Amino acid sequence: MAADEPAEASTADGAAATEVTGPTEELAGLPVVRSLGQRVLHPARAELREVVARLREEGWLMCLTVTAVDYLVHDGARSLPEGIEPERFEVVVILISHAERDRLRLRVQVPEDDPVVPSLFDVHPGSEAMEREVFDMFGIAFDGHPDLTRILMPEDWQGHPLRKDFAVGRIPVQFKHAHAAR
Repeated sequence: MAADEPAEASTADGAAATEVTGPTEELAGLPVVRSLGQRVLHPARAELREVVARLREEGWLMCLTVTAVDYLVHDGARSLPEGIEPERFEVVVILISHAERDRLRLRVQVPEDDPVVPSLFDVHPGSEAMEREVFDMFGIAFDGHPDLTRILMPEDWQGHPLRKDFAVGRIPVQFKHAHAAR
């Protein structure tokens, strides 16, 4: 195998992951890690907006996804580069470069006691609804967002349904005509 060819490894769930060997690539001043064939950056949450703005200047013109993951239980299954501390939440942003015909994934660690990241709205206005969904479902706020209100759940809803500690099944389901089927 050549020094710059990726080596195959497997993750805790048995999926194949690709690790980079040889020279390290950089984008927006951050080292790139390869995972499952995709380039991944791990910016600090305070620098997320600036990194995305630099990436836009470098040709990553479309924000495809802004979502989040709740790692309530740290089971050691996720791989992070050395020096990056895992947090309960992770905001994931996927950018596309049409010129390179490639995707770039950004993984930002967000602590449970301060679930706030900078909004990408000024750089990618299309991220507005995606950030609202993350806020609604996970309770992660986006600093500088123009209208950070619920988008999927009713305004008076208590809690964030995609958090792993959200109680499920508090309201029993009532089916129409359930008594007629007896």
